[in-house]
Amino acid sequence: MTDLQALHDAPNTVVMGVLNITEDSFSDGGLWLDPAKAAQHGRDMMAAGADIIDIGAESTRPGAKRVSETDELTRITGAVETLLPAGATLSIDTTRASVAAAALERGAQIINDVSGGTLDAELPHVVADYDCLYIVQHWRGWLAGSKGATPDQDTSVYEHGVLADVRDELMHQVDGVLAAGVKPERIIIDPGLGFSKPGIEHNLPLLAGLETFRATGYPVLIGQSRKRFISAMLAEEGVADADMADRDNVTAGLSALCAEHGAWAVRVHDVAKSRAAVIAGNAWRRYQQA
Repeated sequence: MTDLQALHDAPNTVVMGVLNITEDSFSDGGLWLDPAKAAQHGRDMMAAGADIIDIGAESTRPGAKRVSETDELTRITGAVETLLPAGATLSIDTTRASVAAAALERGAQIINDVSGGTLDAELPHVVADYDCLYIVQHWRGWLAGSKGATPDQDTSVYEHGVLADVRDELMHQVDGVLAAGVKPERIIIDPGLGFSKPGIEHNLPLLAGLETFRATGYPVLIGQSRKRFISAMLAEEGVADADMADRDNVTAGLSALCAEHGAWAVRVHDVAKSRAAVIAGNAWRRYQQA
């Protein structure tokens, strides 16, 4: 059984592997819809060194449409029931209280809520009832063009600078989660790279300002894997035809930097590459602290 407090207080950066059971996730949509393939991919990531498997059944990319609650429940609970016997520590990427409750009832240990407690007001209460770990992500609403026929407003304007605004807004979300009864020692924060942050100018300041988030006293999850700003960075340096392997290489480089600077975890698709990078980053941090 996972020691949740020990995991929350992990002294070294851990690796969270992404298991997308979706039709349309931006990099691997449709690959793991088959339950047997999803289970095998989860086991493969564990074998590659993933400390946590993050299971999601609904894409949050721009233009994605919401899956039904029934479909999300079926996909999530099936994966939980298959991977728990394999010894997995499971995070559930959902914004629905009903899905969170069903997964936690079956033994999942973490809820990863990209809406940071704002989309389903009951979800933080479910987390409080089950006393699990809760990842609270910075959220300004659905991405432009998502979740309906009417485009959303531009949510990528940061009046006081992206680092200051994201930090302040995220702490406001944490206040709401605490008010719902979630214990502070169960909370992990995520600045939400790519969410209402389309460009390099939005995301690099958050990575460079990792200490600003760590200074809140909460562990910090970074989800940089394969995000659009990585392709933009490569394009600026003349790599205009970057493929997924290129994105994964940059992701691994950022994973090493995040580990060096004290991130609680990195959420990645290519576990093997980032696991090796995180080992190096953790070693570098220990050397600097010695």
